[in-house]
Parts: sequence; C-alpha cells; structure tokens
Amino acid sequence: MKALEVVTAYGHENIKATHKTTFEITKEKDLTPRGDCIIGVKADKSIRELREELKDLLRRGERIEVLLILPDYSLKERVFGFGSERMTFENESDIVIRKSNFVCGRTLLIKANKAAIDLSREFVELLKDRKTVIEMRLCVKSDKYYNPTEELHG
Repeated sequence: MKALEVVTAYGHENIKATHKTTFEITKEKDLTPRGDCIIGVKADKSIRELREELKDLLRRGERIEVLLILPDYSLKERVFGFGSERMTFENESDIVIRKSNFVCGRTLLIKANKAAIDLSREFVELLKDRKTVIEMRLCVKSDKYYNPTEELHG
C-alpha cells in the first residue's frame, strides 16, 4: 500500500488516550493531563504541512486509511475515515481525526471508525514513554488512485 504522507511523533508520560470521539497528534513538545485525545507530541508535520495531493483527495471526500505504527514494538492500529469539501488544513501545530462530522482547521478526517479510547491499551501504555516513536501513515483506499498491493513509499 502506498502512503501519501508519513507523520512521525513521540510519546509522552501524560498520554491517556481516553477521548471518545477524536485523537490528535501535535507538534507541541509538552502535554498536560487534560489532553486526553492526544496520542503523540513533537510531530514533524502539522496538518498545514501535508502534501497538496493528499489535501486535494481529502477535499473530494475520499476514504483514507491511517496506520498508526509503533515501529520499535511492531504494533499497529488501523483507522479509516473520510475527507470533506469543508476542510481547510490551516492549523500550524495539530492533526485531528474525528468520529463526528465536525470540521475545523485542525481536522484531517471525519466519520472515523476509531477515537483515542478505541486504541488498544497495550498500544497506549507504550505511548506513555517519551522515547516511543509513533508513525502515522496516511494511505488512500480508493482503487482508482493506488493499487493496495503496492509497496509503502514513505
């Protein structure tokens, strides 16, 4: 499967991942205990910095697969969601995936099948270590764009 984008972030001791409708990766370096949707900090990209090709597909409402990978532990979570013509991709620090239809400048996907609370607790426990690397790979699921058997190109 071909990834259109790979975002790398890190764990933090205050990660809880208990939010029922969203999850977020942020470029911020620190996290307070109130940030219950955040699953990664110190991200190398914000939503604004994602490739235009991906943004165009999202504005057309395409279905996107998100692979959340902990490469040091060979653990993976699969999430699906959709774009929307209302997306603006203007936030300079965050990327948010939502189960709802709500869209703002931080929103990457809506109608997602998972939020922070839905991630395996084993996965979340490993994210409580600042040394843990999390990769978010964004892959197009439409056959008209990419063959799902293609190799990943990050």
